[in-house]
Amino acid sequence: MIHVLAILTAQPGKRAEVLEAFQANVPAVHAEDGCIEYTAVIDVEGADPAFGPDTFVVVEKWESLAALKAHAASAHMAAYGEKVKHLMADRAVHVLNPA
Repeated sequence: MIHVLAILTAQPGKRAEVLEAFQANVPAVHAEDGCIEYTAVIDVEGADPAFGPDTFVVVEKWESLAALKAHAASAHMAAYGEKVKHLMADRAVHVLNPA
């Protein structure tokens, strides 16, 4: 199994708009072969430290690296990327194995 933590930061004040596009894409991702988990999470109110009001983290689990690569190359992910690219400030994607 492959774990992914994608730390995504929207332009100031644009996180809700990005999350709306993200949530619209989730059913297509869940239907992909090898998708075990794919969800967005945000800071708990009052958390310290916190990522901040413009950042969210996508928590993913995939059956294999091949499934993750197919996900990254999918048409719906390309469409999502085009839809939100002007709204994004930064992203860091960490691909991990269980310890």
